[in-house]
Amino acid sequence: MSIEILWLLILLPAVAGLVVLAVRRAVGRLGEALTLLATLVNLGLAVFAFDKTCAWSVPWAGFGLEFSLRLYHFSGFILLAAAGFAAAVALYCWQAMAERPFKNLFYGLLLLSLSLVNGAVLADHLLVLLFFWEGLLLTLFGMIAIGSRDAFKTATKAFIIVGVTDLCMMLGIALTGWKAGTLTISQIHLRLDDPVSCVAMILLTIGAISKAGSMPFHSWIPNAATDAPLPFMAFLPASLEKLLGIYFLARISLDMFDLRPDSWMSPVLMTVGVVTILLAVMMALVQKDYKRLLSYHAISQVGYMILGIGTALPVGIVGGLFHMINHALYKSGLFLTAGAVERQAGTTDLARLGGLGRRMPVTFACFLITAASISGVPPFNGFFSKELIYDAAMERGIVFYLAAVLGSFFTAASFLKLGHAAFLGEGRAQNDRVKEAPVSMLVPMIAIAGTCVLFGLWNALPLQRLIQPILGEHRLEGRDFAGLPTNALLVVMTLVVLAGAMFNHAKGIRASGSGLGAVDHIHHAPGLAGIYNKAEKGAFDPYHWGVSIAHGLSRIAWRLDRLVDWVYDRVVPGLGTGLSQEIRFAHNGDYAGYIVWSLAGATVILWFLAKGN
Repeated sequence: MSIEILWLLILLPAVAGLVVLAVRRAVGRLGEALTLLATLVNLGLAVFAFDKTCAWSVPWAGFGLEFSLRLYHFSGFILLAAAGFAAAVALYCWQAMAERPFKNLFYGLLLLSLSLVNGAVLADHLLVLLFFWEGLLLTLFGMIAIGSRDAFKTATKAFIIVGVTDLCMMLGIALTGWKAGTLTISQIHLRLDDPVSCVAMILLTIGAISKAGSMPFHSWIPNAATDAPLPFMAFLPASLEKLLGIYFLARISLDMFDLRPDSWMSPVLMTVGVVTILLAVMMALVQKDYKRLLSYHAISQVGYMILGIGTALPVGIVGGLFHMINHALYKSGLFLTAGAVERQAGTTDLARLGGLGRRMPVTFACFLITAASISGVPPFNGFFSKELIYDAAMERGIVFYLAAVLGSFFTAASFLKLGHAAFLGEGRAQNDRVKEAPVSMLVPMIAIAGTCVLFGLWNALPLQRLIQPILGEHRLEGRDFAGLPTNALLVVMTLVVLAGAMFNHAKGIRASGSGLGAVDHIHHAPGLAGIYNKAEKGAFDPYHWGVSIAHGLSRIAWRLDRLVDWVYDRVVPGLGTGLSQEIRFAHNGDYAGYIVWSLAGATVILWFLAKGN
């Protein structure tokens, strides 16, 4: 295949983005049209490039560095997925962003982000990867900042958190290059048998899981859900950044380093996974806003991907990668339903919603499918990817399995609450005139919901065509994970957990009298109420810890600065004044006194000379 396809995948959305940025808002819908056209052409290029191989390299920047690009099955799969989501979001935005200010800026940043993701995925050199990776930090900041009045603070928070983890990644790249003797990704194969390799993998992993939105680098995402334009959440945090972060984590674990079940890094990744699952889903459970609830689930589901890859077992890795694409599907679909509700009802506050299922039946149907998928309900796609992860987690330790299953219980409980509060129950008076969303917003939702059904009923398509070839025959050991789950006991346990979530929901409704209060008995349970209160105030947010430390250090620095000023402004002039007064007292014009001082000085000098000899 010609190498021009590699450059087109990078340059086409970049050039289109720059053109859209130059388009004035007054020029009709030229910005929307260019964005939609560019994403559709990019999708066509990604389809053409899928399952093809190509590599290109040229000397770059001296010092033996090369600008290297590589297209192979894994990168082609991520390119195809990213292109599909970008096209869907571009179509969705035709109506969703119609009345928003700075819409052409949003479209331009969307296209630039797509170009940067394509470049990062195609990069076969760690510095080339870093170039595109860091570019995303700028577009992330811009897309958040053009949201609400307070969005700049959220954009700054995101920039700092992701920027700090990117610094860790830079150091990891330096250590990896020093240890491997090369920065070409396809040529790096290190064993975790020395401290330098271990530290390098940890630092690179921090960059990967931060990009994916894992704890503890997650806290900007719920703020962005409130402040940023909602299509941004479906585009970057829910889909493209998850794809890119987990893609790089998989490259780290499968290619660059030798991650094995008996290596120390495997349980570390699994622990990060289950902690992310549980803590984030517990926060999602108690949210009263549609978008914030989804944002915490966007964090929680990353934990399943990290857990699956961290098991270092074929079934877990396949499950983690399958869950990556499944999550990008149903989470972007869920955010699109939230955008439709916000546009039509004017709010995402669950206390002000209700009864929308009758007025927005297509949106409600798409919500039901995507919510069932993320909850792991058979036969949707999320059920099959979770069962593969459960299988691997059980093999590595029952504690990891129980944590993952408990996360599924709370996931199902929170979506039962969300669906009941927003779409069922009694409608609010202000929602009487709510109508179904425009067709341009419905088509992407329907396509995503349909894919969730397709990837569940016919999971052989994504598993055999997209996921399993990534591992290769040597890692798969001849196994095929398509079809029905092989562990019937785990399936029964899943069904029991889902039934328990429904029972919990019914109990909560009886106790509170509303769908919105269906989990209040968990929220206000003894021992949990105080923890939730602190968590909702940001007491456990590492970003707030860092800000507090920075404020403390700044206060110390301020006091030191005042001390230095006091020394220079008060002490030094005071000493100078006092010394000059003493000198003036001694210099009184009395010759006899001068002779005494001279003799005394000479005596002291002679004494020191005599003592030295």
